[in-house]
Amino acid sequence: MMDTGNTAWVLISTALVMLMTPAGLALFYGGLSNKKNTINTVGMSYVAFCLATLAWVVAGYSIAFGPNGHPVFGSLEVAFLKNISPSDLVGTIPELVFVAFQGVFAAIAVAIICGSIVGRFKFSSWLIFSTLWVLCVYAPLTRMIWGDGFLSSLGELDFAGGTVIHVNAGIAGLLLALLLGKRKQQTAEDPSSAKLNILGSALLWFGWFGFNAGSQLAADGVAANALLVTNVAACLGGIAWMAIEWQQKGKPSIIGLATGAISGLVGITPAAGYVGVDGALIIGLVSGLIGYYSVVHLKKALKYDDTLDVFGIHGVVGIWGSLATGLFANPMINGEAGLFYGNPYQFVAQLLAVLATIFFSLLGTYVVYRFTKLLTRGVRVEAEVEIKGIDVAYHNEKSFS
Repeated sequence: MMDTGNTAWVLISTALVMLMTPAGLALFYGGLSNKKNTINTVGMSYVAFCLATLAWVVAGYSIAFGPNGHPVFGSLEVAFLKNISPSDLVGTIPELVFVAFQGVFAAIAVAIICGSIVGRFKFSSWLIFSTLWVLCVYAPLTRMIWGDGFLSSLGELDFAGGTVIHVNAGIAGLLLALLLGKRKQQTAEDPSSAKLNILGSALLWFGWFGFNAGSQLAADGVAANALLVTNVAACLGGIAWMAIEWQQKGKPSIIGLATGAISGLVGITPAAGYVGVDGALIIGLVSGLIGYYSVVHLKKALKYDDTLDVFGIHGVVGIWGSLATGLFANPMINGEAGLFYGNPYQFVAQLLAVLATIFFSLLGTYVVYRFTKLLTRGVRVEAEVEIKGIDVAYHNEKSFS
């Protein structure tokens, strides 16, 4: 039977998560990018939301959650959402609400990736890549983990997308950065707008309440817990990043504070429905520290050119959050126990799921990249365009601040 309270909450959560991509992520990335690529950076997130939404209703949802499907590639039984009526339910909410909620997840997953390649990737190639990635990488992985696919039998706990979204997108972003090669010019440039970046982070934070608490698909105590621990982890992640940067560089960075909050949000995402405040404090603290060291030191040590640090924040912190779920899952919250509550297998399940996600993301992203490159006769912008800036060369629009 449909529950109107649960339905109302998931409708609101869908709207909150929608806000995260064409507003929150677009401004967060746009504010971090240099002035000559700001419009293009915002546009890549914005158009990814549009294309991912369309790909999701055409075939993505059917691949991920369609009935009688393959454990990896799903089915096309509900392609174009055929045979789904307003009266059909998933649990206690209409299936069409579930479709919309999962669709905004698919959109932000692929939009996250663009931060690794802004300033180098053709806009036309991005249109093709982002659409195919949702269909060929995101939807099958969702099937495997959330849609009763073969990874679901491991018993992995991923409440709102630690592996499905953050590890997946982080690994995909790293691979694209490596395949494209380094930027022609890597001079240290100030972000185009600290104001836009901080506003974007706040919009992401706001939307993340729908992202995590909405994933319960019910207005109940677990959703309340998810909302609370999400906020706690974000706060401590931001403070941790600011503190370590203050200690190492002598000055507190407000952009660092905002980025640390995003790291805390990434880290708590898979655990939000399974850990209490004590677990959230540890996850948020470590997420901020790991995020900082990944962005500042790991990238320098490994010499990869991830423009806006997608791998450091989403990939590395996403891996930590997924593994930490297997450590701190508290049976008092949602009945699931982690290693520190007497269930060592849960950590093993988390580790296996992370490894499987990394492998599938690498393989799937590489195939989609190669196919996109073939279709568009190269995916990287010309050298002179890269140096001059994509905003004027591709869009004939001026950046804003």
